[in-house]
Amino acid sequence: MVSVSEGSVRRMLAVNLRRARARRGLSLSELSRRSKIGKATLSQLESGTGNPTIETVFSLSRVLQVPISDLLDARPAGELTVVRAAETEVLSGEGVDLRPLQRIESGDAVIEVFDQRVRAGCTQESLGHVGTEHTIVQAGRLGVRVEREEVELGPGDYVRFDASRPHAYTAPDGEVRSVLLLQYRAEQRLHLSDPGLGGTHPAAE
Repeated sequence: MVSVSEGSVRRMLAVNLRRARARRGLSLSELSRRSKIGKATLSQLESGTGNPTIETVFSLSRVLQVPISDLLDARPAGELTVVRAAETEVLSGEGVDLRPLQRIESGDAVIEVFDQRVRAGCTQESLGHVGTEHTIVQAGRLGVRVEREEVELGPGDYVRFDASRPHAYTAPDGEVRSVLLLQYRAEQRLHLSDPGLGGTHPAAE
C-alpha cells in the first residue's frame, strides 16, 4: 500500500492532505483547530517536509473523515503481491509501529491490512477515526480499551469495534505483535481524482 522509496510517506501525505483539505473546504487554520495539530506542523506536512506520526495521521483521518489509505499512497494489486517486511516504511506513534501492507476492495467494502507492533509497556491512544477496527493477536498480551470497556487478548484472540469511538491499545507484559484490519464502506473513501477539486485548495489563512 505504501511506496518503499525513501520519503514516500511524506510525499504522498503532502499531496493527499492538500486534496482532502480542499475537498472539505478547510483552511489550514480551521484544520489545525479541529485536529489540534499546529498550523506550522500542517504546513510542513503539506509541503512534504514534516515527519508524520500515527497520532497525526489518525487525527487527520478522523477530522477529514477519510480512511488512512486515502492519506497515504495506494497501489493497485496485481495477481501476486509480495510485501517484504524490510522494505515497508513504518508509521510510528507513542506506543505502536504500523507497517501498511495492502488495501483490499470488494464490493462496498474496503479493508486496509497492517502489521501492528505494540511496544512493551506502552499505550497507544486514539480519539477515533472512520471505519471498523479488527485486531488479531499473534504474540503477547494485548490490552484493548474502547471508551469505558476494557478487554485483554492473547495469541489467537480477536476483537472488533467501531473505530470512531475513543480507544487504546496497551502492551503491559512485553511486546505485542498483531494484524490490524481497518474496514470502511466504499463511499467513505476520498476520491482523489474528483474533477471538482480543480487542483486548488483553500488559502493558508
